[in-house]
Amino acid sequence: MAFIEFNNICVDFPIYNVNSRSVKKRLIQVATGGHLGIDQTGCVVVRALEGLNFTLKDGDRLGLLGHNGAGKSTLLRLLSGVYESSFGSCRIVGEIGSLIDISLGIDPEANGRENIFIRGGLLGMTKSDISKKINDIIDFSELGNFIDMPVRTYSTGMHLRLAFAVSTIVRPEILLMDEWLSVGDEGFRHKAEARMSELVQSASILVMASHSRELVMNTCNRAIWLEHGKVRMDGTSQEVCAAYFG
Repeated sequence: MAFIEFNNICVDFPIYNVNSRSVKKRLIQVATGGHLGIDQTGCVVVRALEGLNFTLKDGDRLGLLGHNGAGKSTLLRLLSGVYESSFGSCRIVGEIGSLIDISLGIDPEANGRENIFIRGGLLGMTKSDISKKINDIIDFSELGNFIDMPVRTYSTGMHLRLAFAVSTIVRPEILLMDEWLSVGDEGFRHKAEARMSELVQSASILVMASHSRELVMNTCNRAIWLEHGKVRMDGTSQEVCAAYFG
């Protein structure tokens, strides 16, 4: 059973080396994605998320809406463990898989086969698990003999096919996405779309940031509209999309 519970979650990013009072005053007046302020020690901070309260359970498909800088990516990184909350409490039950940056950890000097183990390790897979699935990954990537060539010799499309093939081999209980992944040429894109649909369906909970009304309405049963780091609206995907997109 997968479960996510946020209670009054806040995320602050300190800005160091801002000593001038006039600079601090100016920063407070600037309109940003989050809110600028000064903490008790006098350090300037950006509050990227403020007062988030929500619960997700098995079957929830949550779409995150909001302008650039609204806090969507910060929330995804908080869920994935990249960031920690400054205030509030968070309880997460279930294995988390992230498709926020599928090329993270890819070494251009290593060959494709070696990078499968590197990227797979970053995804939490053991060497034994990767060895069992490596042939499926190679076949799906359609790289052929290039799998034993350095990644620096790959085209952009080949690089993305390798990263996609590795990153989507896992089946996490909680899946995090920043937009829908679609890579490769027309032929490979159909395979990628099918793999993505299978991955989403197998997850107990999906949290996906998107700017697409159709994607959120077709994929998600719930949506949260973030504005300046706060929840402006939380409801069904139809209700929130209607309010956000107009």
